[in-house]
Amino acid sequence: MVIKILKPRKALNKAFLKVKPNRSEIDNFKTNLIQLLDRTNDTESEEFHKNLVSDFLKKTCYEPNHFINTKGRNDLVIHNGDKAKSSVGVIIEAKKPTNKSEMLTKDNVNVKAFQELVLYYLRERITEKNLEIKYLIATNINEWFIFDSNLFEKLFAQNKVFVKQFNDFENGRLSGKKTDFYYNEIAKPFISALSHDIEFTYFDIRQYEEPLRNDDRKDDNKLIALFKLISPEHLLKLPFANDSNSLDKRFYGELLHIIGLTETKQGGKKLIERNKDGERNTGSLLENTIIQLDSLDIISRLDNPNHFGATQQERLFNVGLELNITWLNRILFLKLLEAQLITYHKGDKSFAFLSLNRIQNYDDLNSLFFQVLARQQTERNEDVKKAFEKVPYLNSSLFEPAEIEHATLFISNLSDDKTIPIYSSTVLKNEKGKKRTGELSTLEYLFEFLDAYDFSSEGSEDIQEDNKALINASVLGLIFEKINGYKDGSFFTPGFITMYMSNETIRKAVVQKFNEIKKWNCKDIDSLYDKIENRQEANDIINSLKICDPAVGSGHFLVSSLNEIIAVKNDLKILQDRNGRRLKEYQVEVVNDDLIITDEDGELFEYNSNNKESQRIQETLFHEKQTIIENCLFGVDINPNSVKICRLRLWIELLKNAYYKNETELETLPNIDINIKCGNSLISRFEIDADLGKALKKSKWTIDSYRLAVDSYRNAQTKEQKHAMEKLINDIKSDFKSEISLNDPKVKRLRKLSGKIFSMTNQTRMFELSKKEKVLWNKKLKKLTDDSQKLETEIEEIK
Repeated sequence: MVIKILKPRKALNKAFLKVKPNRSEIDNFKTNLIQLLDRTNDTESEEFHKNLVSDFLKKTCYEPNHFINTKGRNDLVIHNGDKAKSSVGVIIEAKKPTNKSEMLTKDNVNVKAFQELVLYYLRERITEKNLEIKYLIATNINEWFIFDSNLFEKLFAQNKVFVKQFNDFENGRLSGKKTDFYYNEIAKPFISALSHDIEFTYFDIRQYEEPLRNDDRKDDNKLIALFKLISPEHLLKLPFANDSNSLDKRFYGELLHIIGLTETKQGGKKLIERNKDGERNTGSLLENTIIQLDSLDIISRLDNPNHFGATQQERLFNVGLELNITWLNRILFLKLLEAQLITYHKGDKSFAFLSLNRIQNYDDLNSLFFQVLARQQTERNEDVKKAFEKVPYLNSSLFEPAEIEHATLFISNLSDDKTIPIYSSTVLKNEKGKKRTGELSTLEYLFEFLDAYDFSSEGSEDIQEDNKALINASVLGLIFEKINGYKDGSFFTPGFITMYMSNETIRKAVVQKFNEIKKWNCKDIDSLYDKIENRQEANDIINSLKICDPAVGSGHFLVSSLNEIIAVKNDLKILQDRNGRRLKEYQVEVVNDDLIITDEDGELFEYNSNNKESQRIQETLFHEKQTIIENCLFGVDINPNSVKICRLRLWIELLKNAYYKNETELETLPNIDINIKCGNSLISRFEIDADLGKALKKSKWTIDSYRLAVDSYRNAQTKEQKHAMEKLINDIKSDFKSEISLNDPKVKRLRKLSGKIFSMTNQTRMFELSKKEKVLWNKKLKKLTDDSQKLETEIEEIK
């Protein structure tokens, strides 16, 4: 057999590596681990030391949710639930520190402790039919050997001969009945004959004495991997904080309260509604917005009020909600940006800007949106320069006025003097650590609420000193999808599904694309890897993929696809910087629907603008994402709010790898909004296989000129450039529509009908029609008019 030893960090789920443990959790872990070491006594029995291990695990992270005790002859087991009746998740064999003859070493596992684990595993797996065993552990307090149950399943439970010998032994059909007979005569020779690799995680607590016992809190980071290794999230394979499938219910509930919404159940669906009369707070974002819309009679002045609902109240609610989602998109993006800037500058809080110190009213917030983030430092007004001197220029369409704002309200129109009662289950605490009560101004409440969470999900292993819960981009996407699906119930596709879908489809599409272009006959990514010789050509082929989600929602599938394409490039060893140098020292992979970058030692990549290699990696990831988003990812949704949320998600993915071009300037974000459109993907104005070439013969524009205009729009560096490109694109599209519509069968039919109606109504007659002729004439005209109106409606609907 070949022994393979994993260090704690290498054994952990890489997405779990990114989760920051709280300071209180690490302090508790340190206290209990020191206690475990200090209480060992060489003169005491194995039972004594087994109880020490049990107490350590219980106090550290298993009580009260997981029952730990002996079970039968097993030294210790950790149950998957809080009762003894719940299934066993972890089996532990504990030895005293001086019992070296029965304990595993890094060079030899075929000893009694390992043989005992094999027997206990088979009793659980075969006899008890337990399918929920996750790990097996052998420890002598100091040294820990942790085996994944998948190894035991493959080596022992799936070997029919070995299982038969186990059953014969258990039923007394062999010449020996004592466990020593089983260990020496069955398990030991079988293990010796194994040719399979034996992989396990190993650590020795004594190697952590220094960070355990010194007063340097920075040294505590060396304990993070160890803490996570013995946690229920790892040993029982439980979901963890940044799992994209998990909704933070406290964050979600309080955000709804601040907006002025409530979640209700109707049948099997959860719907989002405006608070009922008598329960509404005029200070909530939604009610404040609706009051302004109503008092200024804005709805009646919209071009098409019916688009927003059948009644006045429906229209007020729908317009108000669309405005709120627009504003919250920006605010949450800024919260992520603020957290990232603080992380980039090693915790420097002077880079924080979302607080009442800098933003005292809605006017200030409006100025931040449009006078700061949308303008270069040199172009900013003097009154905002000083207050937001460390906030970078982003050049994103996110910080340009939306059409709905131009037509209705800006956030500066809201009343500043409104307050809102604090949520009953608030995350906010007073000086004594108890839940806050009373009322706050809405902006103050919103900023304090957001500040109570950790938005800095990107970066290295670290400790969350403020004991804040983590909120990442996936969780935000889930929350907005729920709010957005308020009418029909939310339909958020879980991360494990989008990850599976993108993995299965994109890898097949990549192989197919190479086979088509290169005339190869590759079956999978591995066979493709063997044939690639030109990295740049391979990148160009992958970048020519086109992925369109026709009901894009929050953009979850597109984000999963983005991550998967980068992971495919990594697997093909073609991921390279703009100078053609490979990222060979790093591993890029998708874990738990998240893109994880680690170095050769398994440590998470952390951006440091002062380090050339770190800068190279960050720039490469940013521009890879930009290239893929611009060239490969497209989406359509009939709901304009979904379109906004999807664009936000893609901008956030770019923000994760934003880098400094110089000491103060971040690389600007491209205008990727043009790839995500609002529309009905089930109907088309033109035939799917219509020949655009014929239709565009008379036009001065070509498809290539449109593509060039789109590319210029994406990379416009100023508002003027962007608006010029926007006008050009609209002109081209208008000409396209005019030329194509000339060949549209419905338009042709409408012109023909209009001609007939004109002829009938403008025809000069020498003799008056008879009564019978007049009836027939009216009947014919009515039919022509009805058909014409019907066609006009159909054409209007698909414009």
